[in-house]
Amino acid sequence: MDHYKVIIAVIGVAALGMAWMPAFTKKTGISYALVYMILGAILYTVFREELPVPDPRKNSVYALHLSELVIIVSLMGTGIKIDRPFSFKTWQSPVRLIALAMIACVAIATGLGYLMLSPNMASALLLAAALAPTDPVLASDVQVGPPNEKVRFETKFALTAEAGMNDGLAMPFVLLAIAIANVGAPGANNLWHWLGYDLIIRMIIGLVSGHLIGRLLGYIVFRVSDKFKVLETRDGFVGLSLTLMVYGITELLHGYGFVAVFVAALTLRHYESGHQYHSRLHAFTDQTERIILAIVLILFGGSLFSGVLDALNWKMVMFSVLFLFFLRPLTSYLSLMPCKIHSREKWVISFYGIRGMGSIYYLCFATQEAHFAYANELWATVMFTILLSIIVHGLTATTVMKRMEERFAHDIKKHEYQNS
Repeated sequence: MDHYKVIIAVIGVAALGMAWMPAFTKKTGISYALVYMILGAILYTVFREELPVPDPRKNSVYALHLSELVIIVSLMGTGIKIDRPFSFKTWQSPVRLIALAMIACVAIATGLGYLMLSPNMASALLLAAALAPTDPVLASDVQVGPPNEKVRFETKFALTAEAGMNDGLAMPFVLLAIAIANVGAPGANNLWHWLGYDLIIRMIIGLVSGHLIGRLLGYIVFRVSDKFKVLETRDGFVGLSLTLMVYGITELLHGYGFVAVFVAALTLRHYESGHQYHSRLHAFTDQTERIILAIVLILFGGSLFSGVLDALNWKMVMFSVLFLFFLRPLTSYLSLMPCKIHSREKWVISFYGIRGMGSIYYLCFATQEAHFAYANELWATVMFTILLSIIVHGLTATTVMKRMEERFAHDIKKHEYQNS
């Protein structure tokens, strides 16, 4: 059988199926991530020899760049659909989830992983850092809708904004794990270099680059095009172009591309915020993301039978359960306590910290930059955590969000965003 034609056919069918997946999820309450993961497992059972090897350990370069691509496209779509202008007051809930909960989660998970799984400190920190970010790719069921949506919901806003911010903010912790793993190696960076360069300078480059490029494109699209009609465009692929451009430029400047993409999306979104063109940008970006995601989820489903879980043991299973259902919810809930939102909303926000493609990207990245003695154990733990998250969150998220919206419908109608 022609392998290339099988791959093309699978991609075509998977991409076509994504056209109906949002409606399927809304109707059944089952996340399409779960559906495509199962589909991938079935396809790799039937066409194991004809399809690419899905093991991210053996094809780490491809896994790195494919997960990277779907993340940056997702970050652009996430930023474009957030209607609320940024301020520390109105963004209090996601800022607390980032500044308090995520850092606490990394610290506690590092200690927990070290005690439970007995790896070295570098591997324990890498495990915690890779699992820290809430995934923007698989979290569509708990996020806000398209731009200029009339009904808004604090729970969805908090999870959307958190997912947009923390994928980039997890990178310094991954780099710290790499620095620890490389201690003593020739040419290795010390911890002061990490503190000054990786944590501060690269973050600033990402923030500034994203803001400037997003603002420049907003000026061209919404202001210059009004004066010079020859420059007017309403093509949706401009959002995808901005994604690739800002990510590439920022990474060439040694800044954090994930941070820059999200900031650029937010900046563009609030340049003529009421303009309907934002809906077209979001629609194209969302469709592109779902096509890539269909491929990634099929590969993920196949990878579960490729040997990546062979090292899994009961301690790793227990760590994943503790991380997903106790550590993430408790640290998040405690960070949200001062926020003036209902306790039930706080618990929902805290529970739906979905893990996904970001964890795969960071693990691929780190294992290419340094040697981690417990790499197979790290992969088994991370992949099982993602699997568990897709199953539990994928079966419950849509139903829970629907009930939350019904429960707080009156408050949602009364809620008005403050711009300062």
